Amino acid sequence: MIPFVINIVYFMLSLALLFAFIRLTRGPSLPDRVVALELVASIVVGYVGVHAIDTGVSSLLDVAIVIALTAFLAAIGFARFLERGGRRND
Repeated sequence: MIPFVINIVYFMLSLALLFAFIRLTRGPSLPDRVVALELVASIVVGYVGVHAIDTGVSSLLDVAIVIALTAFLAAIGFARFLERGGRRND
């Protein structure tokens, strides 16, 4: 039963990743693309978490935490970039 559920979760995450990449490439504006990029990072964290459950390697959860923290810091950086109006000619 568990391998069947894990395969379904992998499929659903793959479908979500496909839609997120479509949104990333066809996003109408930069903030929409930033949100799509954050979504891709969250889906990757989900992949790593499911793979940790599937293989039983608990150290992969540390990898998922590092990816999530890095994605959070990148989102903060993008938000500050957008808040200041893009590039400046200082």
